[in-house]
Parts: sequence; C-alpha cells; structure tokens
Amino acid sequence: MNREFFTGKTVLVMGLGRFGGGVDVARFAHAAGAKVIVTDLASAEQLSNSLNQLRDLDGIEFHLGSHDPADFEQADIIVANPAVPVDNKFLQIARQANRFVTSQINIFFELCPAKIIGITGANGKSTTASLTAHLLSSTVPDNVIASPSTTLRINSAKQSQTTQYAIRNTQYENVWLSGNIGNQPLLTTIDKIGPDDLVVLELSSFQLEQLAEIQKAPDVALLTNLTPNHLDRHGTFTNYCTAKENIFKFQKPGDNRPAVSIFNAEDKIAAEWFEKYKNDTGRICIKFSADDVSDELQKCFTLSGRANRSNLAAAIAIAKYFGAEDDRIKCCLPSFKALPHRLELIEQINGVCWYNDSKATTPEGAITALDAFDRPTIIIAGGYDKGIPFDELGEKIAEKAKAAILIGTTAPKIASAINNAKMSLRAKRSNLKPRDTKIDLINSLTEAVQLANQLAVTGDVVLLSPACASYDMFENYEHRGQEFIKLVRALNS
Repeated sequence: MNREFFTGKTVLVMGLGRFGGGVDVARFAHAAGAKVIVTDLASAEQLSNSLNQLRDLDGIEFHLGSHDPADFEQADIIVANPAVPVDNKFLQIARQANRFVTSQINIFFELCPAKIIGITGANGKSTTASLTAHLLSSTVPDNVIASPSTTLRINSAKQSQTTQYAIRNTQYENVWLSGNIGNQPLLTTIDKIGPDDLVVLELSSFQLEQLAEIQKAPDVALLTNLTPNHLDRHGTFTNYCTAKENIFKFQKPGDNRPAVSIFNAEDKIAAEWFEKYKNDTGRICIKFSADDVSDELQKCFTLSGRANRSNLAAAIAIAKYFGAEDDRIKCCLPSFKALPHRLELIEQINGVCWYNDSKATTPEGAITALDAFDRPTIIIAGGYDKGIPFDELGEKIAEKAKAAILIGTTAPKIASAINNAKMSLRAKRSNLKPRDTKIDLINSLTEAVQLANQLAVTGDVVLLSPACASYDMFENYEHRGQEFIKLVRALNS
C-alpha cells in the first residue's frame, strides 16, 4: 500500500468522532486525492468540534445521524474507527460487496517507514508511552559531558515546534509520539516520518484487534499490565486478553533485527506470556519490575506511587534497549510531568487538595489513585458500565476513603461493593472498628463537587477517579476531566 492507493477512489470514513477521531483519516484521504465521505451516527451538532477541523477542505460529503448501507456497498475503501467492532453489520455489508475495509492504525502500519514501539495494557499505557518518548529524547544539561551523538527531536501534534535534544549511542533522528494517546494525528504526519526515526504508539485493545486483521504488530512491544476492561465490547476477560496479545502474536523479526517483546514481571498474565514467547526464534524477551528502579532514580521522578514506578521501569527498559544511559535518564526525569487527567493536582482550596484523575476508567486505576494518598480522601467515582466488577474497588474505598460520592450508571453497583466490603471488614476485624465511609449517590458531577466541598476539611484530598468510562454523562474522559476542573476552579472564584 502507498498513498497513491487512495488516489481517485471513494473513501468512506466510518466514525468521525466527537473529538476528532476520524479527522486525521479524512484529511489524509483528501490530500491523497480521494473522494471522501464521512458517516457517523451522531448529529452535526454533536460533531461540531470535529466538523470545524475539516471546514477548510472542499468536497467532503457528510452523511450524519445514521449509516446508509448503500455507502458501504459503493465506496472503494471503508476506514473504520477503532470504536467500531470488527463484526459490525455495516462492515459486513462492505465485505460482502468486496469493498476494502481497513482502519487508521492499519494504514499507518502499512505506510510507516520507521521502527515502531507499541505500548499497551489496562493501566499506565499513556504515561509509559509519553515517558518512553521523553527518555529517548533526554536533554543533556551543561554539567554533563556528552559523547558524540546524533540530534534527536521529539514531536507530537500538540507541540507547535520541534525541540532538539542530544542522545548518545543511537542511530535515530526523530521520535514521534502518537496512537491512542489523546487525538494526536497518525496519517497526516506520515510524510514527515523517516526510516531512521522512532515512533512510540499507545495501542488500545480495539486498535490491536484491527491490526490482527493484517497480522501486523510493532517492532518493539510492551505490556504494562492486564486487568478486566472493556468487557462491554469484548464480552469476557479472556477475549480482552486475546486482543491485547496480538501485540506480541504478530511480531516478526526484520532484516538483521529481532522482534522485541517486553513484559511486566509483576503481572500474572504478562509473566505467563514471557514464558510462552521467550524461546521464540528471532525474538528478544525482556522483563521489567517496579523494583528495577533504583531509589536514586525514583528521587528524580516527579510521579508518586508504585504504579508510576512500574511505568518508569517499563520506559527505562525500552530506552536502554535503544542505547539511553543511566546518566541521561537521571538528568531528564525531573522535567517529566504528569499527563492531563492523570492524578493531576488542580487546586488547593482552604487546605484541601483537589485531584483530577478522570483517565482512571477502570477499578484498578482508581485503586492505584487511592493508594497514592495517606491523607483523608473523598473519592468521586462512577460512570458508564463496561461490565467490570467493582469488588476490589469497594474494598479499597471501604479501607481508605473518608467518603465516596458516586455518579453515573455504575453508582449503585459501586455503592453495593463498598457496603459488602464494610461487612466483610467488620467480620474480619471483629475487635476493630472499620472506617465508616460515607456513601452518597448523586445525579451529576456538579452536585458531586458541591457535596465534596461541603464534606472536605483542611488536610483532605478530593479525588475524581471514576473507575469507569464517561459515555453515560460525557463525551469522553477528557470532557469529564475538563468539566471537573471548571467546577473546582469555580469554587475558588
């Protein structure tokens, strides 16, 4: 496949997305000389943000509010959003009509000339991907003597300029960070990526299902961890794991280079997969653990908690494979900051710290957030139901939280899990009084913030860590986090 493959063809973009998921595909296909049709179940009003990003392009047709089977029968190429299941009925119509069905990530893997580093997992993949790109692009302070090196640049869609860095012992020039991390473009940057570059991608289970269709995988693949997630889509945890394993299953050695597979030694399934793949010919298998990070390096790292220490260990494993040395890693760590919506300190109001952890869309993510604090914590949790159990989260809230303010579809389930955990704790600790966690089910995030403000006293933490997706009340986790930030800052105005 090359860019000319799209020239003169009708390309149907299935799923524009409210935050621009299909914008990258539409712009790429338009620039390649294709006739572009965009179809989405949402209305023009709901898609206004994405539509505005395409206003400068002439000739794009928008079929919004529904899908027309005729579009899928007549288009030459259908590019499906990752949120569209592989067995979607409209994609089946296209296949029955012998149309070419693909995806943004599949096109990228077909066209990308650079070596690809892919990072996936249930939790921590965004931080690990960002940190990996950061370590591979570490700065050299004046007080560190640099050996001969090549110039390296780190690029992302949200940067308006390119920053040059020095790295020793690598043959690579540019480092690109993209994939499932925010809405950073893939295809519209493909012409800028060279064969001597590195591309760091965060990959979701949905994208890995799509890549399995063309049996493609990253040159270097890393798994952070595996816990139940997206069961509303995958059905079972086993199916979810099968989708994630595609990142290793379809790795192939290249010319004079092995495939590299990196596993979290502290994760049960990852450890099993290490044993499964370690004797493959043409593959290098590496294990990492949070304990691999020295105390000296940890002191230079701005993110707290064992989960972030594990993310750092993962990123270091990749960086060292590509030649980054300890002194460079140590020097660049202090400049790495937490990503938006990931344990992000928003405000300190009257001695109360307000944290936005909207990216915590699984119970394990919220558990990690609660473990990061030794202060009385009021957690705001709940949202869209992905079919994930909340037993362990209920135990953690009953053990650690001063109060739980619950919103969204899953609020009753989380409340039940907390109450069950309270009874269990009382049974286990008959001579000890368990924490009397206050539980409130609230109709909106606005009401949740107002109640948290009433309950919090000096020294408390208020933590938005939903443990759920956002789709029942918000467009995505970013929208939810932005609304939380706005509500919190209004308290201080």
